Amino acid sequence: MKNILIAFAVLLTPALAGAQRVGYTIINGQTLPFMLDGCGDTVIVATLDDVSVSSPRQFANDDEYKKYRKYRKFAAEVYPYAVEAVKVFREIEYYSDDMRRRERKRYMKELQKDLKERFEDPLKQLSKTRGLILIKMIERELQIPTYTLIKELKGGFTATYWSTLGRFYGYHLRDGYKVGEDAIMDMVLDDFDVSYQVNK
Repeated sequence: MKNILIAFAVLLTPALAGAQRVGYTIINGQTLPFMLDGCGDTVIVATLDDVSVSSPRQFANDDEYKKYRKYRKFAAEVYPYAVEAVKVFREIEYYSDDMRRRERKRYMKELQKDLKERFEDPLKQLSKTRGLILIKMIERELQIPTYTLIKELKGGFTATYWSTLGRFYGYHLRDGYKVGEDAIMDMVLDDFDVSYQVNK
């Protein structure tokens, strides 16, 4: 019996030694989760942001490289707005499917008021290039031209108004995003994922 207890203790000891202890610690006033590894070392557990990994880019000249860096910087600035726009569109698509026309109109009016309060000022401050990148991000993900989006959500008159106004700034809202039209823009947009799926 003594030999069985010794054998059991010998087999159980490595399992207990390898067990990890999890807890929380405070570092510089911030509470962080930690775990002890098999050697007794404390390892801080952290959640990292998504990282975009892509192949090295090839550019014909310095001007293309500078344009790429500029577009990439601007894309990073407008990325949160593009993600939110795609999210809102997907949710509208999903939740308003079963609504009657009057309910949908009321829902859209309330949503527009909320979005205007949250985003009108920051979006008005965008430069022409930042606005173009934002539009292209959204069009690329939704695979719908901006003109068609506005027409579906606000009506044909409003869509025509914004399309005409956009032409003054060099935007062609009816055209939509076309792969290959601007190779630098394609490279930049490949680095940003603005997709969103509604949890059903």
